Amino acid sequence: MEQPPDILCVGSVLWDIIGRSPSTLRLGSDVPGRITRLPGGVAMNIAHTLARFGRRPAVLTAIGRDAEGEALVAACRPLGVSTDFAYRSADLPTDRYMAIEGGAGLVAAIADAHSLEAAGAKILAPLADGRLGSAEAPWQGPVALDGNLTQALLAEIAQSPLFARADLRIAPASPGKAERLMPLLDHPRATLYVNLEEAGLLCQSRFTGAEAAAEALLARGARRVLVTDGGRLCADGGDGEILCRTPPSVMVRRVTGAGDTFMAAHIVAEDRGLPRAEALAQALQAAADYVSGEVG
Repeated sequence: MEQPPDILCVGSVLWDIIGRSPSTLRLGSDVPGRITRLPGGVAMNIAHTLARFGRRPAVLTAIGRDAEGEALVAACRPLGVSTDFAYRSADLPTDRYMAIEGGAGLVAAIADAHSLEAAGAKILAPLADGRLGSAEAPWQGPVALDGNLTQALLAEIAQSPLFARADLRIAPASPGKAERLMPLLDHPRATLYVNLEEAGLLCQSRFTGAEAAAEALLARGARRVLVTDGGRLCADGGDGEILCRTPPSVMVRRVTGAGDTFMAAHIVAEDRGLPRAEALAQALQAAADYVSGEVG
C-alpha cells in the first residue's frame, strides 16, 4: 500500500450476486433479466464510493483464502479499496449476498455474512497492534461501521478505547439487523444512517415520515441521525435541529447499495467542510445518480 488510509470501513466485504429484471415480480415469477457478480457488502459499497470521491479507504473485514476470496481481493484493488488490513482466514469461506430486483425495486435478498460474524473481533486487530492504532494512541479519523457485525462485537466497540477518538458513522446493513445497533445508539461520537423502517425498529415504533423518526431517535439519546425514506423526505437530526430535504426525482434502475452511496457521499461532503444542508443535498444527489444508473 503506497499511502496509509484516511478512512476505515468496518464490516462486510463480499460478492454481491444481483438478479435484475424490469418486470414486476411476484412469488414464483420466472422472467428474463441480468445477473451480475460484483464486489459488495455495506463496508465495501461505502469504501468504493469514498474512493470515487478521492478518499483512501481501507476495509476491516473477513475474507477467505479460497478462490472467491482471492478473486475478491483482486477485484477491490482497481476500485481503490485497500484490503491490506483484512483478516484472511483459511478456514472461513468468503461471504456472499444474493438479491432479486424487479421493476418495483428489491423483491428479496439473503446476506450470508457468517464468516464475518465468526471472525468477530479478529477483524479489529490492526486497530490494536499498532498498524492503524492502539489503545494508547487510537485511530482518530472517520470510521464507517456496518451492522453485519454481531451485536456482541458492536457492544464491545461501543465501549472500546480503540474507537475513543474516531468519528463513527454507522449503518444497520438491513432492517433485519437494525436492532444490533442498540449499544451504539447513544454513543457520543456516533452518527447513525438509517432508513424509515430501521428507525422504527430502533425506536420500537412505526413512523410515517423521516422527520418524526429523526425526532424520536434523538429523544432516545442519539447524537446525530440521518433518516432516509426512498424518494420521499429525508431528515438530518442533531445539534438541536432537524433539516429536511426531498431527494431528486429519477428513474430507479437499481436499489442495492443506494443507502451506502448516500452515506459515503455525506461523509465526504462533511469532511470537505460543507454546511449541513449542502452536505445533505450532495448526498441525496449522489444516491439519485446511483439508483438512476448515472454512475457505475
